[in-house]
Amino acid sequence: MTLPDYLTDAVHEVVGPVSRVEAVGGGCIAEAARITAGGTAYFLKFGAGDVVQTFAAEAMGLQTLREAGSPLVIPKVVACKSEAATGFLLLEWLEQTRPTPALWEKLGRGLAELHQTEGTAYGFEADNFIGQTPQSNACRPDWVYFFRDQRLEPQVKLAQQQGRWDTRWNALRVRLYQRLPELLPVSPPRSLLHGDLWGGNHLATTSGPALIDPAVYYGHRETDLAMTELFGGFDARFYTAYREAWPLEPGYDTRREVYNLYHLINHLNLFGSGYAGSVARLLKRFGS
Repeated sequence: MTLPDYLTDAVHEVVGPVSRVEAVGGGCIAEAARITAGGTAYFLKFGAGDVVQTFAAEAMGLQTLREAGSPLVIPKVVACKSEAATGFLLLEWLEQTRPTPALWEKLGRGLAELHQTEGTAYGFEADNFIGQTPQSNACRPDWVYFFRDQRLEPQVKLAQQQGRWDTRWNALRVRLYQRLPELLPVSPPRSLLHGDLWGGNHLATTSGPALIDPAVYYGHRETDLAMTELFGGFDARFYTAYREAWPLEPGYDTRREVYNLYHLINHLNLFGSGYAGSVARLLKRFGS
C-alpha cells in the first residue's frame, strides 16, 4: 500500500519518516493503514470528502474516554487534522490477540466502571457522528425528551429527506413518542457512553479489552448494552460481569428494543431498505 504524498508528508511532520505501510481492513467509511515510523507502529485513518469531518469528533471522543479513568484500553490520539482535502487521524497501534474468558469479563466490568462516570446533563459538549450520520448532542435535563428530540427525530427527518421513510409509519411514530415517558426512565444516571458499541468497536488486545470508534455522549447506560445485542458478537461472560458490577433495572428487555430503534433507523439511512422491516417491526410493537 502506498500513501498519497500529502499524507506521507503530514505524518512525517508528526512522527518522522515512515518506513512501512500496510493496509488494514474492516472499515466501511474511511481507509486505514498500519504504519511504522522510527520503529513504532501507528494506526492511520484517512479518506476524502465528508468522512474527514468525522476525525476530530472521533479524536475528542477517544480523549474523553481516556480521561474517564476506566480500566479499558482506549487508543491514544497522536495527531488529528480535519482539513477537507488532507485530513487524517493517527492513533497508537493496539496489538490484537484472541479474546479469552478473562478479557470478556474485564470488558464487562470495565464498561460498567466507565458508565459510572457521570455528566451534568444528557448530551455532550459537541455534536459528533454515529457512523457517518451527524449526531446531535444538544444537552437536555430530561432523558426521555433528549432521546426523542436528539436521537429518534433527527433520524426520522433524515429518512424522510432521503425517501426511505414509509408514510404509514407516521401514526406509529406519534404514538411511540406519546408512550416514551412510560417506556423510558425520566432521569437515569447520566453515564458516559461509548455510543456506537457494536461488535466491531471493541478489540481484544495484548494490553486488555479496548474500545475504538466512539460516538460519545452522556445518557442512559442501557443504550450501550442494547447495541451490543443488536448485531451480536459479545460473549455471555461480558453480560454476566457487567450485571455483577452494576445490576440492571427491571424492564431492560423492553427498553433495549426502544433504544435500538435509533440504530436501526440510522442503518436505514446509511445502508438502505434492507433495514426497513426491522424499523417497521419496532414501530408497530411500540406504536400500535
